[in-house]
Amino acid sequence: MPAATVRRLPEYLRALSSLGESGVETVSSETLAAATGVNSAMLRKDLSQLGASGMRGVGYNVAALAAYIAGVLGLTKDSRVAIIGLGHLGQALARYPGFSERGFDIVGLFDADPGIIGKDLDGIQVRDVALLAGAVRDEGINIGVIATPGAAAQHVADLLVDAGVTSILNFAPCVLAVPQGVAVRKVDLAVELQILSFHEHHKTIGQANAEVAT
Repeated sequence: MPAATVRRLPEYLRALSSLGESGVETVSSETLAAATGVNSAMLRKDLSQLGASGMRGVGYNVAALAAYIAGVLGLTKDSRVAIIGLGHLGQALARYPGFSERGFDIVGLFDADPGIIGKDLDGIQVRDVALLAGAVRDEGINIGVIATPGAAAQHVADLLVDAGVTSILNFAPCVLAVPQGVAVRKVDLAVELQILSFHEHHKTIGQANAEVAT
């Protein structure tokens, strides 16, 4: 399945979940596409690649399509997540309720700072990162979230990989080196702001050029 399609599936699922909560039973490709910010032809192509088809003149069954996409994304069973790095960002992630609502259970919090180890965050105690490997083995942790400073991120990634974790979400401002078969998703908030700055800058230039032309 194309990576671009996979990236859009969570958006389709989010929109379908919202529609279902509103009592909507069927949805057209045009309405679903508008709710996710893609064009309807792309949405139909994505769904056809999944083997999902709607009824002509009726659309897609909201509940059935949501369940199908959830299955494709592997969300039919809860994932067990560890967050490593409990600074401001890590603590915010640990307290974010949206994870559990979408089937991601935060079961482990780890840090190397003695000042943070032992702290209780919404009922979960922060443990020494030295205990990470044992926790992965004993608690069935299958996703690691790295929220450490960049200098510590590779070491944490190595610990996760050595413990058998093959799915990592990296918030640290660095590129991780991992073996083949380990999936890493990188989220760099500063980079996203820089991209927005680019668009803002060039919008300003475009406006200035338009004023000069008039």
